[in-house]
Amino acid sequence: MKLKTNALIAVATSFLLGSVAMAEQDKHDHDHEHAHEHAISGPNGGRVLHDVDPHAELFVTKDRKIQITFLDAEGKAVAPGNQSISVICGKRSSPTRMSFAKEGSSFLSDKALPAGMNIPTVVQIKMTPDGKKETIKLNLNLEECPTCDFLEYACTCEHDKEDE
Repeated sequence: MKLKTNALIAVATSFLLGSVAMAEQDKHDHDHEHAHEHAISGPNGGRVLHDVDPHAELFVTKDRKIQITFLDAEGKAVAPGNQSISVICGKRSSPTRMSFAKEGSSFLSDKALPAGMNIPTVVQIKMTPDGKKETIKLNLNLEECPTCDFLEYACTCEHDKEDE
């Protein structure tokens, strides 16, 4: 009788663990698909930051400066308001600290990115002077994507990316 009970417990445990594993796989598949749901580029070809509302596009200019453009619900640029932006990037031992000023319909960094093609970056945005500061951590991979027209940091493809 004890052997039969132990066998039943083993079968029930296996079934339960299999169900949990399948549920986790389903959850993973959903999360993965959801991550690509927002894989659109901004009006300048940069990466759309969904962590702030309104959303903002982070774009690296030809002179390696960072341009931040806030977007309306249709993804079009809106005039800058009272937002404040700061960025810290590069090596921890010698970080590059950037501040931003309004330029046209965007904010532009005062400094260029440090040397390299894969730059750890922390963006901090305050939508209003007394608002909460949103912190966005990302890796600016400036390599060309082999399958689309964007650099890897702004890539809209569904291939595996190192920084995600």
